[in-house]
Formats: sequence, structure tokens, C-alpha cells
Amino acid sequence: MESQSEKKPESVFDFTVKDSKGNDIDLSSYKGKVLLIVNVASKCGMTNSNYAELNQLYEKYKDQGLEILAFPCNQFGEEEPGSNDQILDFVCTRFKSEFPIFDKIEVNGENASPLYKLLKSGKWGIFGDDIQWNFAKFLVDKNGQAADRYYPTTSPLTIERDIKKLLEMV
Repeated sequence: MESQSEKKPESVFDFTVKDSKGNDIDLSSYKGKVLLIVNVASKCGMTNSNYAELNQLYEKYKDQGLEILAFPCNQFGEEEPGSNDQILDFVCTRFKSEFPIFDKIEVNGENASPLYKLLKSGKWGIFGDDIQWNFAKFLVDKNGQAADRYYPTTSPLTIERDIKKLLEMV
């Protein structure tokens, strides 16, 4: 689970989360980077295309300051049932993903991760608060603010222009 200080979080950089090995990761270590935060699943119909395209984006932009943060979630059709070790093995073996995979979390409901509560608190209009399914995406600027939110069915490659725009901002 995640922890936070007593003050109300104002950016994603105010959170500490667990990685897939159970280590605490202070998200402030990503300050100055553009983040694409995605709730992922291994057994979803969108798994292959999303991981393939996320890998392409990461390979192309990681040296320019893009980080992809993947948070496994089993809330949608129980499509992420494995342990953290199984998930990591699947992602690293099948897709050769190099971006960080974090601890399995919930993104909706009472037990939703505090990070996701913050991400969902933006004024997203037609989206409402809840995450609709696996592979919902949040694009976060270098200051830790959610700049955009994308449907699970949005191809990662179609948001490349938005990523480039944030990477170019000082």
C-alpha cells in the first residue's frame, strides 16, 4: 500500500508507493520527468497491444525524460490474478518491458490507492471519477500534475504527440 505525509497531497510526487518487490519508492524521485501512469493487467484483451506500444514509447523517449509507471490491478474481470513475482516475470519475459512495475493496487472503491484517488480527482468531464477498465492512462507533467487522462481503449502510440509536448516544456 501507499503512504503519505500528514499534509494533503498536491502532486504525484507527494506519494511513496511499493514496487513489485515490496520496496518503498518515493515518487519525488521522478521530479522533472513526464510520467505515463497506467493500470495494467496480464490477461486482458488489450494486454498485447498496450505493452507493445508502451515499450515502443519507453524505448523512444526514456532518455528524453519519459517514465512509464505500471500498476497492476485485478479489479476488472480478475484479469491480473497473479502474484507480483508472476506479474513481473510475465511482463519482463513476454514483453521485455524495462519500465517499472509496481505493487498490485486497487484503482476504484474504498481501497483505491491514494495515488489513484489524486489522479482521478481532476476535472475529467465525461470520464467521471472511476477508472473504467485495465489500461486507463494518466499523463503527468514534470511538476507531478495530471495533464491528461485517456480511456483504456486509447492506443498508447496515439498520445505520443501529447508526450512530446510535455517533454519539450521547460
